[in-house]
Amino acid sequence: MTSTAFESATPDPIVYLDRVAATGLGRSYKARMLAELGIRPGHRVLDLGCGPGTDLASLAQAATATGTVIGVDHDRAMATAARERTADQRTVSVLLGDLHQLPLPDRTADRARTDRVLQHVADPAGALREAHRVLRPGGRLVMSEPDWETLAVDHPDSGLSRAYTQYVTDRAVRNARIGRQLPRLATEAGFTVPEVIPVTPVFRDARAADRILGLERTTRRAVTAGHLTEEAARRWLDHLSTGPFLAAVTLYVVVAES
Repeated sequence: MTSTAFESATPDPIVYLDRVAATGLGRSYKARMLAELGIRPGHRVLDLGCGPGTDLASLAQAATATGTVIGVDHDRAMATAARERTADQRTVSVLLGDLHQLPLPDRTADRARTDRVLQHVADPAGALREAHRVLRPGGRLVMSEPDWETLAVDHPDSGLSRAYTQYVTDRAVRNARIGRQLPRLATEAGFTVPEVIPVTPVFRDARAADRILGLERTTRRAVTAGHLTEEAARRWLDHLSTGPFLAAVTLYVVVAES
């Protein structure tokens, strides 16, 4: 089942996040998120689930020397990396903390963002209530999340494509449909939602798609979970690695106001 065209080892999480951020897709949707945040000089800005601090510098630049930026992440290695990367940014601090119970007082932030984080948390609705709690009235939260049920990978056997997407949606990602759910969940948490922006990257190069989607690694897990047989997985990967390739998935950028 292994294909030499695809990555078989799971990349280090920090390496993977840096990789995504460096792609054209990553730069594009992150720039759109930053524009939608509308950060002004002096703002206090939160990066909730900041990872290794990929976006902290751009937030600090927007808030200027008169503002402050706080990154929050529950993973100690991520928080440590974020602190190291922003050590020369005096307006940036990084906290080790849980999005379900933010170590921040009520109504003290002007802007907040989450970037592909809520698909993984235990309680997205609870995390959104916490974000609402810490934002001032009139504050803004900008979120981006994929909807993995929109994942479409072309293959001559459409049943294999459906089985693969079903595995991703039902087993591989904790909150796989969070993209479509965000406007409702944000509204229920007390926000208004003035804008929802769909971003649908189309991958035509199998190797480039694999570096984002982990096609072979995910296929192997689908076999273990019983969603694909070994023979079906071989046919699936053989075509993806040799035939004309197309895959797409929709990411939603959601703007919410407190």
